[in-house]
Amino acid sequence: MSTDTTSLVARGAINKGDVLSVARVAGIQAAKRASDLIPLCHPVLVGAMLVNFRIEDTFIEVESQVETVDRTGVEMEALTAVSVACLTIYDMCKSVDRSMVIGDIALWEKTGGRSGAYRRVGQSDGFE
Repeated sequence: MSTDTTSLVARGAINKGDVLSVARVAGIQAAKRASDLIPLCHPVLVGAMLVNFRIEDTFIEVESQVETVDRTGVEMEALTAVSVACLTIYDMCKSVDRSMVIGDIALWEKTGGRSGAYRRVGQSDGFE
C-alpha cells in the first residue's frame, strides 16, 4: 500500500467513506457468517468480537479477537474476520491504489477448545 493511500485512510479522505469503520463492521459480520462460507466449519455462538487496526507508512495491520463459550474454538471466525476486513480495505481503496497486496494472515493465539492453547512462537505483546 502506498504512503499516499495510508495517509488518505488515516485522514478519512477515501471517497467511499471511513475505511476502517466499514472494514471493522465487515469483519464482525464475516466472523458471524464463517460457517456459511467455509464448508466444514461448525456454526458457533460468537460472544465477543473485536477488529482492530494499526496504520503504518506502507501498510494497515488488521487484528481480530473472537470469544465464545461454545464447544469448539473460533479460529476460523477470527481468520475470516481479518480476511474480509482486508478485502474491504482493498475494495474501498482500489480507486487510488491498485498495487495493494493482502499479506500474511495467521493465527497468533488460541485458548480453550478441545485442542487446548496455542501461541505462535515469536509473538510479542501487541502487533508484529
